[in-house]
Amino acid sequence: MKKIIFLAAITLMLFSCKTSSITEKKLDRNSQVALKGNWVISSVTYPGSEYIKVNSFQLADSKCFEGSTWKFVSNNNKGNMALTKYDCPAFSSPITWFINANGEFILKILDAGEKARKVRDGYVLHIANQTESSFQLIDKINVGGKATDVVYQFQRAN
Repeated sequence: MKKIIFLAAITLMLFSCKTSSITEKKLDRNSQVALKGNWVISSVTYPGSEYIKVNSFQLADSKCFEGSTWKFVSNNNKGNMALTKYDCPAFSSPITWFINANGEFILKILDAGEKARKVRDGYVLHIANQTESSFQLIDKINVGGKATDVVYQFQRAN
């Protein structure tokens, strides 16, 4: 009888524990559908901290992202991005992404042929000022113990 009670207690504890994620899984489908298509980053700014150097997405200097091209496919949350700026490293990669109900833009940069579920590292940015022709992704970084925004301004490509 003691074994049954002990097993029941262990089972109850296991099923009552819930793993939590740092990101909300419920999707904001309207915001996602609005991003469908081709985009270009027109500017990268750091409001209040214009004299810092930022390595964006562990790929290149943030200013190298100006002029980069991004394609978002909303029905399967895939796409691709490419850095094309002169004097910057050339880089192109498939991506997976989604926007959750909290207004967070979750991004994973993949290697060619790599499955998103195998990639453990990703980026959580905030989406803001979304219109039909533009939107911003805002990354929070720590500069000298102070939270600073990095604002990526996207414009719809023709």
